[in-house]
Formats: sequence, structure tokens, C-alpha cells
Amino acid sequence: MLLRTPKGGVMPDKSTLENAREDRREGKAASTQAGEFVKEEMDHIREGKHGARSTKQAIAIGLSKARRAGVKLPPPKKGKASGRAREQAARDARRGKTPGRKPSPARSRAAERALKKEGRGAASKSSLARHARRAAAKRSAAARSRSAKRAAATRKKK
Repeated sequence: MLLRTPKGGVMPDKSTLENAREDRREGKAASTQAGEFVKEEMDHIREGKHGARSTKQAIAIGLSKARRAGVKLPPPKKGKASGRAREQAARDARRGKTPGRKPSPARSRAAERALKKEGRGAASKSSLARHARRAAAKRSAAARSRSAKRAAATRKKK
């Protein structure tokens, strides 16, 4: 599936879509492709375009955009996220596969207004570092070790 711009609604930046497409061409993982959208979201918060209640919410918004743009990112497994979040992720993934309807302008405005009222601290270096540490702490030692070995192998290739 080609990465595409969603019909109506919030558009990812052209550069974000291009970077994600490039990652896809290079055979990188879906999570790496989605990382481009998360990075864009953090930039939007830092620029003051809108805020987020937490770093977790900011990441979720970026992942949602990625799914809607056609990144083959599966919804979280049972137990990893709430039922509502999983259902929404599945909806976003379906939306990325088929050209969707234009979103309701009233809903879009309401979401945008709500986000504008939120703080900008969610994208700060300290809150991102805190989130990363907490996420890592939830993983097993074996999972962290595997991840580190993969990263080292990637660095060795370059």
C-alpha cells in the first residue's frame, strides 16, 4: 500500500510523507516509518500549533496519522492498550487502506480547540526522556538486550 495523504482532515507535511515513503523503500520497519509522523507531531507541539495532555497522547496522535496515511502499523495487542485505543487504532488502519470520507468539520474544530488548550510540555526533552525510561522499564531485560543488539548491528552497517 502506498503512503498517501488522507482525504480532508489533518494533513501530514509533505516532507513527513516523503521521509516515511523513503523509509518504506529502504525496507525499514513500520514503526520506523511511523516515527516520522510522531516526530512531526512533536515539532507541531514545540512550534505552538497545539498542545497535548501528555507525551503518550502526543505519540498516539502521531501513530494515528501514520495509520491513516497508510503505514502498515498494527493496532496494539490486547493488554497493551485500552479497548477504546485498540479499536481506534484498528479504525485508523482501515482508514489508511481505503480512501475515507471527509471528516466532520465540527468534530475537527472541536478536537483542534481542545488540543490548543493543552500544555506544550509533552514534547519537552525531559518529558520525552521520562516517557522513554518508563517504557523501557516495562520491558524485560531480554527484550531490552535484543533491542540494543539490533541497534548495535544497525550502527555497524553504516
